[in-house]
Amino acid sequence: MTTPMQRLPRLLLLALSFAAPALAQRDIGTVEVAANDKTLPVRVSGSTQELNSLAIQAFGSHGRYHVVASGFLYDIKFAPAGAGQVSVEVERGFGGGSVASAVASGSSLREALLAAADIAVAKTNGLGLRGYFTSKLVFIGERTGHQEVYTSDLFFGDVRQITRDRAIAMTPRWSPDGERIIYTSYFRGGFPDIYQIDVGDYQRTTFVSFKGTNIGAHYSPDGRQVAMVLSGEGEPEIYVSNAQGRGVSRRTHTDLTKASPCWSPDGSRLIFAMEPGPQLYVMPASGGTPQRVTFDTSRYCAEPDWSRTSPDKVAFTMMVGGNYQIGVLSVSQKKGAQASRAPFDGIEPSWLPDGRHVVYTARDSRTSRVCILDTETGKSTPVSPSGFGPALQASVWAR
Repeated sequence: MTTPMQRLPRLLLLALSFAAPALAQRDIGTVEVAANDKTLPVRVSGSTQELNSLAIQAFGSHGRYHVVASGFLYDIKFAPAGAGQVSVEVERGFGGGSVASAVASGSSLREALLAAADIAVAKTNGLGLRGYFTSKLVFIGERTGHQEVYTSDLFFGDVRQITRDRAIAMTPRWSPDGERIIYTSYFRGGFPDIYQIDVGDYQRTTFVSFKGTNIGAHYSPDGRQVAMVLSGEGEPEIYVSNAQGRGVSRRTHTDLTKASPCWSPDGSRLIFAMEPGPQLYVMPASGGTPQRVTFDTSRYCAEPDWSRTSPDKVAFTMMVGGNYQIGVLSVSQKKGAQASRAPFDGIEPSWLPDGRHVVYTARDSRTSRVCILDTETGKSTPVSPSGFGPALQASVWAR
C-alpha cells in the first residue's frame, strides 16, 4: 500500500524534501563580498548596547553599505527618544554636516530602531531604494523537534510560535495586510490541507481540504484571491479561489505537474513552475495558455517570487552544477541570471521591499538557516540565530 507521500508527484516531492528535518547546526549562510565603489562606507552606532548591536546587524545585512569604524561617508547615530521611540542623526563624514534628523516610533525600542534605520537608508543610499529593516517574517522552524509556523521581525526578534501541530508544515505566506497567514499542514489525517490563521487571535480555519494535494497557497496583491495547487481532479493544477477559500476555479489544463504559483504585482498574471524540468511559465490569472519564460537558464527553475517593487524581476530557485542557487529573472527579456554563489544550497526566495534583497533559505545536508541575500553583489547574511535550530521557508511582509 502506498503512502500519501509516495503518491505525490516528483516536483512536489522536491519541494517537500527542502522541508525535511535537518540533522545538526552549522554556521552556514554567510557569503562576504569585498567593498567597492558601489558600496557606501558608514559608521553605525547606538547609544545603548541593544540599539548598537541591532543597528550594526541591520546595516551589515545591506549590500549597499559597508560598516566601518573610520573613513566613513556617513555617520549614523541612534538613541532612545521616549517610550517606543528612537532618534536617528545622519551626518556626513569628514565634517560634512547634517544630512537628516528624525524620530521613529514602534511598539518597542527594537521596532522603533528598525524604523529609524529605514529612514537612514532612504536618506543615504543614493539609488532610490526604500528601507527593508521593518519587514516581518513568517517561517517554518524546528526548534521543538517539529515543523511549526513562527513569526518574527526581520532579525529574529519578537519570535512567536503560531502553530503547535506536531506535523509537517510548509509554505507559509502573509496576506497583503499582514493580518492572516496561509500555509499547508499534514496535521489532520496525514494529508496536505491548506489552513488560514488570523494573526490577531491565532484562530485557525480550514481554507481548502480536497482529496489529494492542497499546497502552495499564495494571496493576490489585493488580498481578494488565492492561487494554489490542487490535485483532486488528477494531476496537480493551478486553481484560484476567493480570500475565504470559496469559488475555487481551475486555471490550468495539462497533464504536467505544476507548483508554486505567484501573482504579478498588478494581479493580472500568474507565474509558476511546471515540468518537465521544471521551468517557469507565465499565464493570465484568469486562465489561458502558459508561456515559458526561462530558457537556457538552468535545467531546474522553480519557487518563483515576483517582486512588488521591481515588476520585471522574479526571484527563483535554480540548479547550478550540483547545487541549488537563487536566480533573478527578467520577465520581459525571459532571461535569468544567477544571483547567489555559495557552497551550500540557496532555495525559497522571498523579495524584500527594496526590490534588491531577498530572504531565502541557506541549506546543506546538516542544517538550514534563514538569510538575506543582496541579489546584485551576492552578499549573504544569516538572520536566524544558529541556536534557534533549523529554520526555513521564510516569507516577507512589509507595510
